[in-house]
Amino acid sequence: MTQTLEHPTGTPGPGPAPADRRARAWFAAFEDALTQRDTHRAAGMFAATSFWRDLVAFTWNITTVEDPAGVEDLLESTVAGVDPSRFELAEPAEEADGVVTAWFTFETAVGRGRGLARLREEDGQDRAWTFLTALHELKGHEEPRGTRRAMGAEHGADPDRTTWLEARRAEDEAMGTTLQPYVLVVGGGQGGIALGARLRQLGVPALVIDKHERPGDQWRHRYKSLCLHDPVWYDHLPYLKFPDNWPVFAPKDKIGDWLEMYTRVMEVPYWSSTTATSASYDEQAGGWRVEIERDGSPVTLRPTHLVMATGMSGKPNVPVVPGQDVFRGEQHHSSAHPGPDAYAGKRCVVIGSNNSAFDICGALWEHGADVTMVQRSSTHIVKSASLMEHGLGDLYSERALEAGMTTEKADLVFASLPYRIMHEFQIPAYEKMAEVDADFYERLEKAGFRHDWGDDGSGLFMKYLRRGSGYYIDVGSAELVADGEVKLAHGQVDHLTEDTVVLEDGTELPADLVVYATGYGSMNGWAADLISQEVADRVGKVWGLGSDTTKDPGPWEGEQRNMWKPTQQPHLWFHGGNLHQSRHYSLYLALQLKARHAGLDTPTYHLQEVHHLC
Repeated sequence: MTQTLEHPTGTPGPGPAPADRRARAWFAAFEDALTQRDTHRAAGMFAATSFWRDLVAFTWNITTVEDPAGVEDLLESTVAGVDPSRFELAEPAEEADGVVTAWFTFETAVGRGRGLARLREEDGQDRAWTFLTALHELKGHEEPRGTRRAMGAEHGADPDRTTWLEARRAEDEAMGTTLQPYVLVVGGGQGGIALGARLRQLGVPALVIDKHERPGDQWRHRYKSLCLHDPVWYDHLPYLKFPDNWPVFAPKDKIGDWLEMYTRVMEVPYWSSTTATSASYDEQAGGWRVEIERDGSPVTLRPTHLVMATGMSGKPNVPVVPGQDVFRGEQHHSSAHPGPDAYAGKRCVVIGSNNSAFDICGALWEHGADVTMVQRSSTHIVKSASLMEHGLGDLYSERALEAGMTTEKADLVFASLPYRIMHEFQIPAYEKMAEVDADFYERLEKAGFRHDWGDDGSGLFMKYLRRGSGYYIDVGSAELVADGEVKLAHGQVDHLTEDTVVLEDGTELPADLVVYATGYGSMNGWAADLISQEVADRVGKVWGLGSDTTKDPGPWEGEQRNMWKPTQQPHLWFHGGNLHQSRHYSLYLALQLKARHAGLDTPTYHLQEVHHLC
């Protein structure tokens, strides 16, 4: 919603509203300080406790700095090269609870950006409390959208005319031979496809490869009950939104078909049935040599940049348990679970108590299986309807859209909340959910389920960002546990016998099927397999809030480790996450890659130092 510029009587006011005047005055003073390169004065315009989050615009990185000292360090390192200017309000500012919220636009030497500032009065002056700057486009390399869209058809007579289809076929045939991709994206799920679409629009020669036969098979081949747990408004891909009659929670096969259609419509260069077998970096050439197999035939690619888009999760964690070799039933990781059809009447033991475990337990129960869940540690559960209303409703919902909150705007609002303090915004929402669903949580705990609200009561989003696990969005299966329809056991697995799972306390669980819903490792495990363990160790942990290096993991919750930004291995990037993150952060990764393709200088700012990682 935007603030009115009228008096209560409806008579037009004489000038900007107070919030507008305050915001305009702050931006004018901030721009003047930057123009004068007075970084100390500019930093002094931030509150004693404050946060500046930059998405590529100033830092060629995804970085959060804190307090005036952090702001001054960032500006000292970047302002001369960035040459920021033209800070202007994008819409009327608003004031609530002593905070002025201001959407703004700005320019840099090479690009245009958008941002969101929250100002508070401190010591009699307005100072920035949170400040988001996000690069939106590169000057001279704007996407062909709106008035810049391509003509498409070439009118007139031309005996040498090449049709669109002929051009696309020629491009595909040339790829890997006369044409090498500047960017090779390994992984063709939602993340790889979204990035491929972005790079296509930016004119960056790229190729997305995936081992499956068709785009979308990553979803089609999962267990049959799988569906999105996030609502439709949160899940759009870039450029092409789901239609307004799309279901709130899409089944997996419907998502698979959408991804396949999207790949074709957005003209994403995509090789299916293709597996990367090895990769090595040539420091002298400044690029990669990647060996792949396409439809069983070997191909060598020489991209400059390599993006691992294998999802936010790494390799499946399959525990090694004594007796696995003597167990006579079936056993597999949840990622390989075929669905419930073959297990009617079977005794099924599911090891784990997070999203996949609940989904699989629910589907097995529906098909008449005898199901036991083994909970090894506490889990956070939130009701889907409550999450939609109290967790996402203000940003991603039909009512948010009606209030003018577009998906793109909602993404920036969410991005503007620094991870360091995000829990403060989350805790009240989860306290409300605990109140609304108190009966459910009471029944769940009476059934013996060990439930938690996160380390600080901040619930699902912080668990997802910090760990990527430890939660379940309940779409029905938790009720089965609360009602005792799905049996519950606790503890670690000690060993298997021919027909039982034995826990450390001696509990024996008869089993015809064991499903290891035991999660995944860090994404750098894929780099270890494809490139080397040395490179994986150099990169360090991928995902989770903290430092990008293994040398200083620390508790600092600045950003996601090594995601969507330069890593310690030149020309190696990681991209993944849910549909929201695949949509939003693919823009900033694509802009970083486009800048390098265009030959722009990209000095990458890190805390306390600047690295040139081309």
